[in-house]
Amino acid sequence: MIGVLRGNVECAAIDEFFQLFKTPWEYYRAGMSYDVLVCCGVTSSGYSADLIIVCGDERLSFDDENGIMLRPQSTGFVCTDRGRLPVYGARSTFAGSGIPVLHDETTSEPSGLIIASKGQTYVRLGYDPFQEIRYLLTQGQPAVNATIPVVELHIEFLRDLIVSYCSYLVEIPPVPAGFTCTVCLTHDVDHVAIRNHKGDHSMFGFLYRALIGSALIVCRGRRSLKYAATNWLAVLSLPLVYLGLARDTWDRFERYLEIEKGLTSTFFFIPTKGDPGKDKEGGKPFKRAAAYDLSKLTPLLRRLLGEDREIGLHGIDAWRDENKAQAELHRIKSATAATAIGVRMHWLFFGERSPAILDEAGFIYDSTVGYNDVIGYRAGTAQVYKFPGVDHLLELPLHVMDTALFFPAHMNLSLEEAEAALAPLLENVNRFGGVLTVNWHDRSLAPERLWDATYIGLIEELKNRDAWFATCMQAVSWFGQRRATSIAVTPQGGDTLCVTISVPDCDRTLPAFRLRLYKGRKAGLAQAGVERQYTDIPFDSSRELVVAV
Repeated sequence: MIGVLRGNVECAAIDEFFQLFKTPWEYYRAGMSYDVLVCCGVTSSGYSADLIIVCGDERLSFDDENGIMLRPQSTGFVCTDRGRLPVYGARSTFAGSGIPVLHDETTSEPSGLIIASKGQTYVRLGYDPFQEIRYLLTQGQPAVNATIPVVELHIEFLRDLIVSYCSYLVEIPPVPAGFTCTVCLTHDVDHVAIRNHKGDHSMFGFLYRALIGSALIVCRGRRSLKYAATNWLAVLSLPLVYLGLARDTWDRFERYLEIEKGLTSTFFFIPTKGDPGKDKEGGKPFKRAAAYDLSKLTPLLRRLLGEDREIGLHGIDAWRDENKAQAELHRIKSATAATAIGVRMHWLFFGERSPAILDEAGFIYDSTVGYNDVIGYRAGTAQVYKFPGVDHLLELPLHVMDTALFFPAHMNLSLEEAEAALAPLLENVNRFGGVLTVNWHDRSLAPERLWDATYIGLIEELKNRDAWFATCMQAVSWFGQRRATSIAVTPQGGDTLCVTISVPDCDRTLPAFRLRLYKGRKAGLAQAGVERQYTDIPFDSSRELVVAV
């Protein structure tokens, strides 16, 4: 059991940390015995545990007692034996006795020390991991660090310490039993069909990119002549499309169903035609308006729902206005007859009040938190999480967007470069669990984009990795059940533990969970950094287990 002395740290930050690191814990209670005690900016004197972790950038009485000097540092990286970890809040480095467990990347000074004092093992950290998690989940990290799953690295570092210095660790990892990870394939439906665009900016942009842009890409050796020829033929067919005599080249819904056969995905539709909404400055960016009418897409929606696809809202003003949020939610509910709806905002518009607005409106989840211009972890995590101050809304972070990979103004990658850029994200979701959320727009399989090869290759790679392909609602529901599950551990004497698992209202249509048991070594730093051995026990309901460590 982990006990937490929180000092001035908000409870919400600590609570959410231990929803992501799902292991038994509680706020410190006098008279209780703890395996690990985490002290946030408060004195650690007079307490006992196998391991006491003292956190914070300010000088504490603990530092005076152990002859430790603090040097304040600006935002930067600390290095563990597993890699680099950015710290965005206040932090300090140390001078004094102790064994370094973290180093400042720039100065090489210790940012964490292992200290043995009065028969007790301490770890002194020069920053507060709970405040770091709060910052990441509310403010996000800069694009320059997009590929770093910072939240998972904080959890991994704490887990390594516990397994090194304690007898055992029990947790529910963010990975469904029987799978290596979770994947949500999603599609923001911005256009539906080119026949809706006659003489507007979308049509002229298509003509330029298909005719001139294609030629430039081929000349640079980034695509084949066949790519350009396909685009040119699409331009030639445009008059026939407008006359209803040729297939609409932007209508690729059946192609998505073909590619995703045996899988599932989520389509986000814009609720109103011709409404661009407002940006943060109150302006109306006309290019943001949709040219299709949701009320006229009933056959398409029925087709997608009949193939077990989820329909969500691609919101316009729901992110900024309570009444708009409720109206947009009502439109999607009316169009789909669904009672539970998720949302992703068009152009990823989002503000400080957005979580509360969407929560109050009645959305189950949001999937807006991601980057427009790069791929990676804006919130520093692949896990579903909850914003501080909301009651029900969960956030399913967005990690990969096709336009970020290929648009000239963004990463501007070739097909081969895109595959290489995706590889670290695949490795991370296999290593840490969580969800890889992918957004491939409705027209991205069509001329002039023709990004189908990358999408198909990504799906095949994830299939080979035994990923669980889920709709956004399914993934959020699974993580919601994990959040509601509790575990309690009672030592039975010797090397035996009694683990009590409480799972309220478990949905048996979703994959089971797994209880992960690490056998600790109590060997200290000499064992730090080695791969941890663990045992997984699947479960899908409340139960009591007796396990040996």
